[in-house]
Amino acid sequence: MVDVLCMHKKYKRYRVISFVNKIYPSIFFLFVLVSSAAMSGTFVSSVTAQSSNVVTNVTDLTRLDASNADVDLQNKTVNYYDQANGYLVYPITQNQNNSENNDTLPGVVMIHENKGVNDNIKNMANLLARSGYVVLAVDLFKGEVTTDRNRSSELTQYVRDNQDMATANLKSAIKYLTSLPNVNPDKIVSLGWCFGGGQSLQLALNSQDHPLSATIIYYGRLVTDNATLAKIKWPVLGIFGDQDTSIPVDTVKAFESALNANSIPNEIHIYKGVGHAFANPSGDNYAPNETKDAWDRTLSFLDKHLNM
Repeated sequence: MVDVLCMHKKYKRYRVISFVNKIYPSIFFLFVLVSSAAMSGTFVSSVTAQSSNVVTNVTDLTRLDASNADVDLQNKTVNYYDQANGYLVYPITQNQNNSENNDTLPGVVMIHENKGVNDNIKNMANLLARSGYVVLAVDLFKGEVTTDRNRSSELTQYVRDNQDMATANLKSAIKYLTSLPNVNPDKIVSLGWCFGGGQSLQLALNSQDHPLSATIIYYGRLVTDNATLAKIKWPVLGIFGDQDTSIPVDTVKAFESALNANSIPNEIHIYKGVGHAFANPSGDNYAPNETKDAWDRTLSFLDKHLNM
């Protein structure tokens, strides 16, 4: 009898162990699933956003102006020149009043600062696209993004030493935009900050084969020679700070005078009390109020010269 009871107990233990072994994989999978669900919502959201072509996030300016926050965007990486890949973004639902041709939108060649095509530049492209533009954020650093000042200086100097190559890159961006079915080829503008602001002007000086509709310069390196600036036949918007030691006020004034001497329509705004790169939310000189005002002026300028 004792032997029978022992055998029964051993059999019950065997059944329990067998049962556990059978369901263990399911328990482990369930544990992993529950643990994953408990992870940070930000992480889960970021993975979802990265795998989607619909862009929903923009910069600090969104909190100041949420008028277009509900506009869905389409974005993708495109090869527009040699080995250069740009960030293309445009509204999914097109506003039928954005251009003379109801099927197309104005195009913008957006040029990065001395850090490369980083998240801030992509966010600014998103923000502008929400206002009804097809934006191509170009890459002049061959895919490199940096926060190191020394490397940044090396990259910008290389571009300036090889301006012909940079100009070819930018002109290819114009060509790419004009080839898109949702872009009005007669309404292309350039916009850049800092290093990109200077390159925006360089593009304007080399766009005789495909004239631009407007040029926007945020505290970029300037040209003040009358004869050189005479190549520009369209409006220019310039945004500067009076504390900018890189682009002194005297140079800005000389630039404005040269534009006027050539009867080039222009709007030059010099903000008091702010320095270089004041419109970059990641920089030490960031000035949110002046940035908001400058962005409003940018949108008004574009609307005035592109959507009339």
